[in-house]
Amino acid sequence: MTTHKPTREEAMSLLKEYNKTENLLKHGLAVEAIMRQFAIKYGEDSDTWGIIGLIHDLDYEQFPQEHCTMSQKILKEKGWPEEYIRAVASHGWGMFNDIEPQTLLEKTLYTVDELSGLIIAAALVRPSRSLMDLEASSVKKKWKDKGFAAGVDRAVIEKGAKMLGIDMAEIIKESILGLRTIAGELGLEGNPGSN
Repeated sequence: MTTHKPTREEAMSLLKEYNKTENLLKHGLAVEAIMRQFAIKYGEDSDTWGIIGLIHDLDYEQFPQEHCTMSQKILKEKGWPEEYIRAVASHGWGMFNDIEPQTLLEKTLYTVDELSGLIIAAALVRPSRSLMDLEASSVKKKWKDKGFAAGVDRAVIEKGAKMLGIDMAEIIKESILGLRTIAGELGLEGNPGSN
């Protein structure tokens, strides 16, 4: 099968074929939005970055024990480019495989995957329930509270930030900007004037 550059529609339809949970679909959208934001910041192809962000957890719902491995198999069968397949697999580095993130895209995905969950959790506990008035400083405060969003692996985010050589506050700020572009889809537009 020949490889082709996948479209966002193909990625979305594949994601929905393997994932029925609304939270997993929203997580895909969240990581896509953040990846697009970073691609624009770095002058990279936002479609490629976004699609990889959208599809990164393709196998998670159906194959949690083989996370990242089944995604590679499925994407290969669908004729996806090696660059996409490797990037998707690399976000599982140290947890599900030994495919170390090497490109700027891979390092960014590795960093923002977990971070997206922390930011969304921080927005949900605001009086406004909104991303629109969420600042990086609020997320950093929540970061220090280990009981808050305890499922978020902060060590992975820190390792990713170190690989990228970017200050954590900057990564959080850019991630929030990316998430704001889809706040409505995430149900996090809230009512910023309400606090």
